[in-house]
Order: sequence, then C-alpha cells, then structure tokens
Amino acid sequence: MNMAFAPQAIMARILDQEDRNELARIDQFVNDHPQGTAFHRPAWVLAVSKACGHGWCYMLAENTAGELQAILPLNLIHSALFGRALVSSGFAVGGGILSVDNQATETLADAVWDFAETHSFPTVELRGGRAPRGEWQNKDDVYAGFVTDLADDDDSQLLAIPRKQRAEVRKGLKNDLTIRIGSDEEDRADHYHVYAESVRNLGTPVFPKALFDAVMDAFGADADILTVSSDGQPVASVLSLYHRDTVMPYWGGGTYDARRLRANDIMYYALMNHARQRGCRRFDFGRSKNGTGAYSFKKNWGFEPEPLSYAVRSADGEEARDVNPMSPKYRLQVALWQKMPLSVANRLGPMIAKGLG
Repeated sequence: MNMAFAPQAIMARILDQEDRNELARIDQFVNDHPQGTAFHRPAWVLAVSKACGHGWCYMLAENTAGELQAILPLNLIHSALFGRALVSSGFAVGGGILSVDNQATETLADAVWDFAETHSFPTVELRGGRAPRGEWQNKDDVYAGFVTDLADDDDSQLLAIPRKQRAEVRKGLKNDLTIRIGSDEEDRADHYHVYAESVRNLGTPVFPKALFDAVMDAFGADADILTVSSDGQPVASVLSLYHRDTVMPYWGGGTYDARRLRANDIMYYALMNHARQRGCRRFDFGRSKNGTGAYSFKKNWGFEPEPLSYAVRSADGEEARDVNPMSPKYRLQVALWQKMPLSVANRLGPMIAKGLG
C-alpha cells in the first residue's frame, strides 16, 4: 500500500540586505541550479540598483530546515514615463523565479504579489523561470531564446555556421579589422560610443553609461568587452556576460560602417572563439521577438529558437506596462529618435531609458 506524504512546509521571506552572507548563499544557489542565469545573480541586481537608482530585494523560499528552495531577484522600478513595476530582473532578458519544484514556485509567486499589493506596485513582471499558475498571464509566443554548443576549434566553428552566413564572415575576415578584448576605460568608452550610435539608429534611447560600468565592475572576470576596429576606429563592440560554461553577448552593436565591413559578423565569430578559449562550451545569443530581423539574423547563424516564457500579473483595472520599442504605440517616437543628432540622443536617452527596467 502506497502511503501519501504531505508536502513539506515552505516559507517565504525577504532577504536581509545587510547580511552579505545571504548574497553569497544566493550566488551559490544560482550557480548550482541548472536554470540559473547571470540575471539571477546579486551582481546583476545590485548593479542595476546602483546605476539607475531603483530599489532591489530578493524573495526567498525555504523549507523547515532553512534550505533554499527558490529565489526571486527583484528590481523596484519607478518611472514617471513608464510607471511602477516589480521586475525580475531589471534591464534583463531573464530572471524570474528560480526554484526546485512547483510548490516553491507558487509560494514565491503568492509572496511577491502580496509584496506588490502592500507597496502599491500595480504590476509584477517575471522574465523567465517557472511559470506560476492562477491569475498570472503566461506568454510563451512572443520571445524566443537562441543557445547552441560551441565547436572544438576556430576552423570547426566557422564550418558550423550555415553556408550563407559563413560567406559573410569570410568576407569580413578579408577586411583589415582588428580585435581587442578587455575591460578597462578605453574598452568601456569605445563600447559605449558604438552602442549608443547603434541604438540611436534603431530609434531607441541608450541606457546610462553608469549601468554598463556597474555591471562590468560587479561581474569582474565574468564580463568583458570585445571591440572590432577599422583603421583604428571602433566599428562594432559587444559587452558579454559569462555564467558557468556559457557566454552571452548582451549589449552589442555597430556603426553605419559595420555593415559594409561585416564587422558585426566578425565580432560574433571572434567572440565564439574567445569564449571557447576561456573554457565556455555554449553560446547564448539572447532573446529576440518572433518575426523580427534579429530573430532571422540568429537563425541565419544556425541557432534554433526556443520559446521563452514570461509571466505578468497586474492589479484589477490596471494594464501591464508596455516598454517594447517595437510596440505600435511607439512607432512615431522611434522614427523621430532615429533622426535625432547623436549628441542630443546621448544626453536625453539615459534619462528616459533608466526608467524602462
């Protein structure tokens, strides 16, 4: 006869921010969990808070023995333009509840909503992780993630790229481009210059440089910048995060010349080789919205899309925030921003973008 066992008691609480041992404990939980990401780490959450002025906290679920069963990193986003929200994680494409089972997931989902109601946050956004049940809106048909294994050597990596995209890389290799990898002030300045121009050309405001600096400082050896230059001028650059055996090129872009020079193609190919030399085995190309140019670009590199699950819950009568620059409501603003002088865009952009979360 099979005996029915009652589920163990799971209790939720908010992390004591003054106890740095708690942060080390969370870091270990994230590192040990197969679905843990760089965006679950305290390094990310605290960097966002420091650079953009948003509050932060962690919600923890523990069993009766005090063992962690789930964590939820939160940035407390306040914006006059985009509203208030609890976001896991701020300025990230990942985050969400990281748990060992569904019971721990539901415990934290209930706890974070209680926290939101208590502190007058009309919306909670969970970017990935286990999807809670109940009144949460779970969407898995909007974004896709792109992850693949790295090859064994440079030549094999090139041959692993589909023929049409491989031809673009070969064209770029014939150009007189130089690669620099580092994390010092020159690397950071060149990256921000290129990235700011890239996002202006796309019609979106650039994040504050302080955010990039804070992430680099917090991640230390787990972050670096790869820059591609032509005739001594940076034309493409990417800031990458390293978590366990995976590299994620997170903030990358190129100038107008980058396309002609195939600098972006060289940038990603060089990063694949660099990451493998660092000991990485997987390449995470990040998320893209279904049907976009970025989605097609990543497929052209041979990456297979995997649906990403995002969960949102809003108070009765409240609509979830819309911070997607591809939303039809921002079409006019995007068109105007693309025509804005770069110097003006770089002054105004950070003031707007830091409220996006």
